[in-house]
Amino acid sequence: MYLEALRLHFEGDEMVITTTRRTRKSFWLDPRFMIGLGLVIGSVAGVAALVSAADRTTLVYAARAPLGLGDIAHASDLVATKVRLGQAGDLYLSSGQLPDDGVVITRAIAVGELIPLSAVGTATEPEQTRVVVSVTGVLAASIGPGSVVDVWSAAEVDSGHFGPPAVLVDSATVVRLVDSQGLIARDSVSVEVQVPRNEVATVLESLANGDVISIVPVSTPVGH
Repeated sequence: MYLEALRLHFEGDEMVITTTRRTRKSFWLDPRFMIGLGLVIGSVAGVAALVSAADRTTLVYAARAPLGLGDIAHASDLVATKVRLGQAGDLYLSSGQLPDDGVVITRAIAVGELIPLSAVGTATEPEQTRVVVSVTGVLAASIGPGSVVDVWSAAEVDSGHFGPPAVLVDSATVVRLVDSQGLIARDSVSVEVQVPRNEVATVLESLANGDVISIVPVSTPVGH
């Protein structure tokens, strides 16, 4: 673009008009404009990146129902959930990490709790199994599914007399409280517990001998 400027001057008795043409500098080439434009673009890109990072979700698994120690969890036992975890997302079981044969739960997990990778193992050789024990008396109010308990037993040494109790299995996990049905008076409660496989014979022997079984809570699930 050009600008024309008129210039008047006299040569003798004559007035002379001359025209001066100069090039107008484009604002697109102005360094100040280019710097300002760069700052605006950088700011917009930065805000967009922050919003995108804040809205990034990770698809991980949560427990559909309470899971106990030794349970084998398959996809049907879990719920895929989108959550914002940031870098912590790598610490939880994601959809691409679940084997076809499921995973073994290595600690009690509450319903709705995200599944930490530290709480699962391979399902090839489970080392835990379940037994139902008949517990004499009333259970502690804090005992429920997911509770970690010590199983105690007292052997009968004489008719109606029992020896001192001893720990039969320590750190067993309560799977469920079994509802008793029938007309027989209830002086005991049936409890399904998860125990190490190598402790099963000891538990069954105690049950067969008619020992008095008690369970003592060690820990209970959060919110129980």
